[in-house]
Amino acid sequence: MASESDDDELLAAWRRGERAAGQRLFERYYEVVARFFVNKVGDAGTELIQKTFLACVEGMPRFRGDGSFRSYLFAIAYRQLCLHYKTRAKAPVDLASQSVAGLDPSLASVLVEREEQRLLLAALRSIALELQVVLELHYWEQCPVAEIAAALEIPPGTVKSRLRRGREQLREAIERLAATPALALSTFRGLESWAAAVRARARERP
Repeated sequence: MASESDDDELLAAWRRGERAAGQRLFERYYEVVARFFVNKVGDAGTELIQKTFLACVEGMPRFRGDGSFRSYLFAIAYRQLCLHYKTRAKAPVDLASQSVAGLDPSLASVLVEREEQRLLLAALRSIALELQVVLELHYWEQCPVAEIAAALEIPPGTVKSRLRRGREQLREAIERLAATPALALSTFRGLESWAAAVRARARERP
């Protein structure tokens, strides 16, 4: 993963007018942003990636550098995700209770090999979207609590609370969706390793 100091140097160069530095930042974080959307939206993913980077460019004059560039990008991506579902819904959307599976039942899964990985992805899509986002930032991107808090514009204590509730809902979803109790147990016990494996394949789709 790129260091925050490297990002700061590229960001400073970009602000001085060096367009190549901005291009390097976008190339560095394209897969990160793509991975953010891959288990949350369907065919709209490519469009949301483009909108995220466009909003990044447009909002750069207002970026004060209080957090990392990565958290700034995640903040934009999260707003684009919320806007996507609120725009396409015919009724009010409550991301604290509604899941991706409920908002978009036709969403295709990421292509993975192990049954535990497929179960994990399906379970993530079945929990409240705001909890899915926190869990994926934590397990897929290894974001610390402070960075997640900056990205979602919520207090660190709220991040910890959502992580706790997210793990509880995820365990319940895994148990509900698993073909056998043994599969549910191995999936939840190996959550971090399965998440790492899914992360490596997150941009591949069937």
